[in-house]
Amino acid sequence: MKHDEAIARAAQLKPIAEIAAKAGIPAEALEPYGRFKAKISPEFLAERAGRRLGKLVLVTGISPTPAGEGKTTTTIGLGDALNRLGTRTMICLREPSLGPCFGVKGGATGGGRAQVAPMDQINLHFTGDFHAITSAHNLLAAMLDNHLFWDNPLGIDPRRIRWRRVLDMNDRALRSIVDGLGGVSNGAPREDGFDITVASEVMAIFCLARDLDDLRERLGRIVVAERRDGSMVTARDLKADGAMAALLRDALAPNLVQTLEGSPALVHGGPFANIAHGCNSVIATELGLSLADVVVTEAGFGADLGGEKFLDIKCRQAGLAPACSVVVATIRALKMHGGVARNALGTPDVAAVRRGAANLLRHIDNMGKFGLPVVVALNHFTGDAADEQAALGELLAPLGVPLVSCTHWADGAAGTMALAETVNGLIAAGNARFAPIYPDAMPLADKITTVAREIYGADGIDLAPAAAKRLAAIEAAGFGHLPVCIAKTQYSFSADPALLGAPSGHRLPVREVRLAAGAGFVVVLAGTIMTMPGLPRVPAAETIGLDESGQIIGLF
Repeated sequence: MKHDEAIARAAQLKPIAEIAAKAGIPAEALEPYGRFKAKISPEFLAERAGRRLGKLVLVTGISPTPAGEGKTTTTIGLGDALNRLGTRTMICLREPSLGPCFGVKGGATGGGRAQVAPMDQINLHFTGDFHAITSAHNLLAAMLDNHLFWDNPLGIDPRRIRWRRVLDMNDRALRSIVDGLGGVSNGAPREDGFDITVASEVMAIFCLARDLDDLRERLGRIVVAERRDGSMVTARDLKADGAMAALLRDALAPNLVQTLEGSPALVHGGPFANIAHGCNSVIATELGLSLADVVVTEAGFGADLGGEKFLDIKCRQAGLAPACSVVVATIRALKMHGGVARNALGTPDVAAVRRGAANLLRHIDNMGKFGLPVVVALNHFTGDAADEQAALGELLAPLGVPLVSCTHWADGAAGTMALAETVNGLIAAGNARFAPIYPDAMPLADKITTVAREIYGADGIDLAPAAAKRLAAIEAAGFGHLPVCIAKTQYSFSADPALLGAPSGHRLPVREVRLAAGAGFVVVLAGTIMTMPGLPRVPAAETIGLDESGQIIGLF
């Protein structure tokens, strides 16, 4: 079997107009970016608005491990297989961030024969959406500091500035900085910091906005600072919302690409699910639902993070109701959750699979709490033992949850046909009864506690005094109806990444709370999670480069 990179490079891609025609998008609605990718025109988006024809399928997974799970490859393989069955299907994915591409992951376009392409372009600058988001965010930061420099007519309290800067790169040195140094002409020195672009509220707004008007309205609601009396100052107060919208206008159009098997895929928006809501854009999802019988979309990290936020934030705001959920797992990852070291995963261990399956079972139970039927997609590795898979099947059988072994990495759509048939069956049965896990009217602290107890298996939450005070201020300002977006480690149900499996009885330590009024949620930072990641000891960037012919290598 060839390496992912060689498979992607050998693929014979179709002109993007041909892919668009297959999806029901006319050539005149395309704004091409080269031969193999294009944006969809605002006029076509307006024409299709409100036409929900298809069913929505959420692909999520168990708590991730270094062994790998393969949600993106499964999403792509499932979409390809559904199309092969004759079910008109659109795939909706997030755009990769440069940070993890050069950090740990090396790329985020799938793998093997289940990839979206052109791989190198999607993983790097793509159509410039992330650059536009970064620029819009930092324009607001610049206008805020400029306002302070020119006599501060809005009366902003420099000690209560809430708006940090962003960069689409992992750079721990920028987490906490002091800016304004160098004398009076450079402004007043103050503490500041950077988040990664995917954690930006502008990114969240970009992904949750319904159209350009909604985008500008949400941008104007961003709270950047407070006055001494505690009243809030917004981007609209700074007159920044118009220029920010201008920077984002072209980026807001969703991007059309293709899988290696020619399925249409909309790749648009890209927040992380550990520090943001982790879903692709509402605009892309709505467009897919207006064109296809089925839309297959992925939420980041485990079902406790991307899955919960997809359901409690994105679906709540956009009025979406998924028909079913696919939970992705691997035997290798389950063994890690069962206590097996990474270097010993090649040795069959049925007992470890049974122990580690507790993680999968909790994720399945959690999806059921939202009213979603579930199928488990077992991403097959060649070293998996038959008795290990059989043991997992025995655990799932009493729950009535199907277990489907998938070989899409090696076989493409042919390796996920059984999964596609199962998903079609769940959709046809119509048993989904989707509802968010908490109501809008519940107090913010109770919403956090509900997620901690019902989804994470915690006994409750521990609010730092500053966080409790901030929650009270947010509610007093009229934002208590918003959902919560909990930022925590992706590796555990708890805030401790070392607690694998399905820990119970722990507490969720809440250290900080941030209001994202434009996005429409409250960010809750738990444990030691950072909103600006750092690079690992050996970053993927060390092996990324150009070959003799100038082609990019090392993105896998």
